[in-house]
Amino acid sequence: MAMWDKIKDQAKTFQQSQGTRGATGTGHGSQGYPGSGPSGSSSGGSKAQLIGMFKSQLASVKTELKSGAYRDASMALCALVAAADGQVEPAERQRVEELIVSNEVLQNFPADQLRQRFNQHVDRLLANFEQGRSEALQVIAKAAKKPAEARAVIQTGMVVAGADGVFEASEQQAIREACTALGISPSEFGV
Repeated sequence: MAMWDKIKDQAKTFQQSQGTRGATGTGHGSQGYPGSGPSGSSSGGSKAQLIGMFKSQLASVKTELKSGAYRDASMALCALVAAADGQVEPAERQRVEELIVSNEVLQNFPADQLRQRFNQHVDRLLANFEQGRSEALQVIAKAAKKPAEARAVIQTGMVVAGADGVFEASEQQAIREACTALGISPSEFGV
């Protein structure tokens, strides 16, 4: 699980730069030096904490995330993640919709706008995956103008992808493609 370890290290660095102690309860890496390097140990950090980390990073920039570009790109990425394996069960669609509508940052937008955009992308992906994928990536690319928004789009996608505790290879691939569309290095997010 090297990827998660890598992201955990980044999360730790982020936490330290925010001046908060790690949520792990163990003393690992909470000396308060940003970038003090990987602890080499994967103890004390779970995917759930990681997802919590992205959520708190998003919450810290919530007031800046009110643009249509962020909303549309996030919904396109959530659809790409949901349909990453080429299918979306009705139950999965509903679960992702609930995650979207209950997401603290996305509450900047009316729920029906979010649902409509998400479902539109999912429908296109299911009708013609390649065409739907390229349309979604075009929408995602529009958020590249503002780096903070671009990163928030990826974090939102990661929160949704990791919500079930499983981060599948196809979901990682969708996140990588979105990073490329936004001009962000995927390694920043450990994918």
